[in-house]
Amino acid sequence: MRPALQLKLSQHLTLTPQLQQSIRLLQLSTLEMNQEIECISQENPLLELDDSAEYHGIQSDNPPTRPVADLLEHQNQSTTDILTTEDDAGTKASLIDESDWFEGDSAFHGTRDDYEHESLQQIAESLSLREHLNLQISLSQVAERDRGIISLLIDSLDDDGYLTQDLEELVNLLPPELEIDLDNLHIALEYLQHLDPPGIGARNLGECLALQLRALPEDTPYRDQALLLVSSHLESLASRDFRLIKKLLHCGDDCLRSIQRLVTHLNPKPGSIFNTAVTRYIIPDVIVTKIDGAWVANLNPEAMPHLGINRLYASILKHSHDNSAQRLASQLREAEWLIKNVKQRFDTILRVSSAIVERQRQFFEQGAIAMRPLVLREIADTLDLHESTVSRVTTQKFMHTPRGTFELKYFFGSHVATDTGGACSATAIRTLIKQFVHAENTKKPLSDSQISEILGQQGIVVARRTIAKYRESMQIPPANLRKSF
Repeated sequence: MRPALQLKLSQHLTLTPQLQQSIRLLQLSTLEMNQEIECISQENPLLELDDSAEYHGIQSDNPPTRPVADLLEHQNQSTTDILTTEDDAGTKASLIDESDWFEGDSAFHGTRDDYEHESLQQIAESLSLREHLNLQISLSQVAERDRGIISLLIDSLDDDGYLTQDLEELVNLLPPELEIDLDNLHIALEYLQHLDPPGIGARNLGECLALQLRALPEDTPYRDQALLLVSSHLESLASRDFRLIKKLLHCGDDCLRSIQRLVTHLNPKPGSIFNTAVTRYIIPDVIVTKIDGAWVANLNPEAMPHLGINRLYASILKHSHDNSAQRLASQLREAEWLIKNVKQRFDTILRVSSAIVERQRQFFEQGAIAMRPLVLREIADTLDLHESTVSRVTTQKFMHTPRGTFELKYFFGSHVATDTGGACSATAIRTLIKQFVHAENTKKPLSDSQISEILGQQGIVVARRTIAKYRESMQIPPANLRKSF
């Protein structure tokens, strides 16, 4: 074939730089958008950002991470579940409540007063865990060689104070010229485990709790029984086999409750007090209030950047007609595009938020139990927007309401059919499950099948597998792990 020239007409979509910027700004969170604008303002002298406007955030209400979820990899899953129960709206009753792990800090060395606890907090704020341990070693009369071996173990601790590396593996990694054998490491580890805070240097959860119990005075009530429980029967505690525990410890219900109280006042993460937790804040884009009996969504003025055109450079550009002004003219157009795109971003967020508030009025009146099914397409069709645009708007954008601060995606959810031909939101079903679990008899907790039957009596047809999926998504343990004596 000979090469030839052909003329062909076709249509295709081209994203202009302005449209690309508009899409990018739409999918950014408020914090990311502010950072983006600040970077652009530093490069463009025509764009002026009013730094006097303060951005106030609302503290995130994310649930704390489970305290011992990653400490039981060597044990069965039931052990993890029982020791990491979360107090999610009071939905779970357990033998070991997560809040109890940290309110009993005084149990580390017996009874401590508030002054000593505040002193430990001050030390944790000024020193890291490794600095705190090395300081104790430097003040001791340990030989220089032993001090180096202990420091080696300190460097091997994780942030929670656990020694996760096997001692035999550690010996093989050390240079032979150091002449450090396994016995040296065992001696150094024993010394490390006697340092403050108690439980430091443990290799598993059972050893960590046992170290803290041994640090208590010998005349502490039920100390020996609790030590036997955490050392040898932690799996029985995880599986909630209370009958077996009482048989092994030769105790009754009152005795077991006292042992439980002693164990739950221990700290499963002794090194966590030295971890500097960063508080996360979010800036709500929309604030919902009730005005004259109607719920209204308004933009949060503190989330909106104050942008403008620099008058000085604009005046120079207006009176200059040489070639050097072309660069300023280009930057002026870029600044105008950005201001327009930011305004369009917030206008779109307000439109979508208002549509959500209109459809979820019952949620604001009665709570999550009244949430109605809602999908992105429904909002997109109402506002004549593309579904992907609604998806971008509802991602990392937050709405502050009298019932809390929620991401816009929270108001969307699938539906479950009812026997009357209607539909119930998955969010409402999760709320009902929480209520059932919260009100259940902890001696005879509700199974997934029983919860499904109760919902069926209320006209909501939900399969047992769906109940189990919703329950697991809310980190609610199964019935056998919610049982108490």
